[in-house]
Amino acid sequence: MQKILGYIRRACQEFDLIEDGDRIAVGVSGGKDSLVLLAGLAKMRRFYEKKYDITAITLDPRFGGVETDYSPVERLCGELGVEFRLIRTDIGEIVFDIRKEPNPCSLCAKMRRGALHDEAKAAGCNKIALGHNNDDAIETFIMNLFQEGRIGCFAPISYLSRKDITLIRPLVFAPEHAVLSCAKRNGFEIVKSKCPADKTTTRQTTKEFLAALEHENKGVKQRIFGAMRKGNIDRWGYKEDENGKADNT
Repeated sequence: MQKILGYIRRACQEFDLIEDGDRIAVGVSGGKDSLVLLAGLAKMRRFYEKKYDITAITLDPRFGGVETDYSPVERLCGELGVEFRLIRTDIGEIVFDIRKEPNPCSLCAKMRRGALHDEAKAAGCNKIALGHNNDDAIETFIMNLFQEGRIGCFAPISYLSRKDITLIRPLVFAPEHAVLSCAKRNGFEIVKSKCPADKTTTRQTTKEFLAALEHENKGVKQRIFGAMRKGNIDRWGYKEDENGKADNT
């Protein structure tokens, strides 16, 4: 967990993700990323220079009309001393059964975002923390480049004026393998996704493409990430020092 805490603290400091008095809603799907993020933010409260509080929010899409058992998430929240909110939704039925979306990921993500934003506001939170890791950022950049022909990625921090809430991604420096290792070492009980489209998405194809590329040309993923930062793509640039120079060490 110490390595993960280092990644989270670095992201918070470089991108000013957390301020004194923040109340942060952590989106917890039950997957490895969200569980590691939840535990990391909960533990970092003990020593981080900015004081903040967190609430865990889990949205159940109810794929196939069946409720998912999120008791492992609830137990972890109890161990960490974090408030847990479970929201049952009809997102799975709407996307797959009613709309029968041929490309369901976009609509599903949009509906989940809306529900999460609403619940975060209802919980009195001013920020939402999402569990995107470093590999997710690189994959998103490549997907935008190859699929849409544009240079772009999600931002490490973004303010949603319509909802008056800020999205933060404290795991963006953590490689996926480090997140997986942390989850295993700490014995986190993963809640497996029941999404019918799981492992068949464009993101999965991109993940496999990058893995093959990394195998042939070690370090290529980090060079891509370095280019994103040097180009200051979607606020990924390096923080400037007191002389106005970017610290890219």
